[in-house]
Amino acid sequence: MALTAGIVGLPNVGKSTLFNAITKAGAESANYPFCTIDPNVGIVEVPDPRLNKLTELVQPKKTVPTTFEFTDIAGIVKGASKGEGLGNKFLSHIRQVDAICQVVRCFADDNITHVSGKVDPIDDIETINLELILADLESVDKRIARVGKMAKQKDKEAMVELEILEKLKEAFENDMPGRTVEFTDEQMKIVKGLHLLTTKPVLYVANVGEDDIVDPSENPYVQQVKEFAEKDKAEVIVVCAKIESEIAELDDEEKAMFLSELGIEESGLDQLIRAAYNLLGLATYFTAGVQEVRAWTFRLGMKAPQCAGVIHTDFERGFIRAETVSYDDLVAAETMNAAKEAGKVRLEGKEYIVKDGDVIHFRFNV
Repeated sequence: MALTAGIVGLPNVGKSTLFNAITKAGAESANYPFCTIDPNVGIVEVPDPRLNKLTELVQPKKTVPTTFEFTDIAGIVKGASKGEGLGNKFLSHIRQVDAICQVVRCFADDNITHVSGKVDPIDDIETINLELILADLESVDKRIARVGKMAKQKDKEAMVELEILEKLKEAFENDMPGRTVEFTDEQMKIVKGLHLLTTKPVLYVANVGEDDIVDPSENPYVQQVKEFAEKDKAEVIVVCAKIESEIAELDDEEKAMFLSELGIEESGLDQLIRAAYNLLGLATYFTAGVQEVRAWTFRLGMKAPQCAGVIHTDFERGFIRAETVSYDDLVAAETMNAAKEAGKVRLEGKEYIVKDGDVIHFRFNV
């Protein structure tokens, strides 16, 4: 599933350092604004301890994790919606992503220039949010001019869309993002078709210094971001991009030792990847056999044939049924045969809604 989260923020907040750590892709990172001119795209593995356990039980020839895509977008500055900095080029890159991860600087460092001359995470967030709102307001105004003419001619579809556009316009003129406006499911289909920036789900990434990562609750900037995010009904992930970039160079065993020495259970990056994955309503099912144990990404709410289609379109086209067992039941039984004997393996049909953690063998005929 080609879904992607865009990493945005003001210049020099640690976006590209974080992106390098996430993808080990080596995006250019420098102490001046606009060092990331074109968006860097990287694929990351979604950390999932269940995959390791299934590998241990099944002993396959290979194990394949599921993946997720991040896009690193150059720093936005005040006036971007009017073309300041690198302006609308960045905004167009953000339009292509499905969710936004906004990196916020929560560390003081005299050696790293702040674009506005001071560390103020709330001002940073509001600057970016306002630029995205202004860009959306411009898009909505243009759309109203076109749709309004059709609505005057009593075009029913145009009248429905115009009502939605005017509701969004009112929100934007009050500095409110599109995601705060309530719509019915039917209206949301129209809203999604507008590809607005502020209707995308968002999470905030508080980038702290090395001294704060063990107990970020002591960092006043982090507390400010959490209070803001609570009002925005958004999640906050705390990371130290500098430490994460060092961890990214280590193998799994060294990484575990490094985290243990720091007194951290899980890296900030693993938390971020999982949070971005969940933000988009994504989940994981597994296939498990001696040839391969593999994790597959699907959207929550998808039925068995659609999930089969994630593997191959032929699986969906010729879907017969899905032999399904939950991860917990399989682990408890230890083998598929034992799970079958315990009555834990089910044969599910076309209407079955796949659940996160299902281990599935699809039966199909083309």
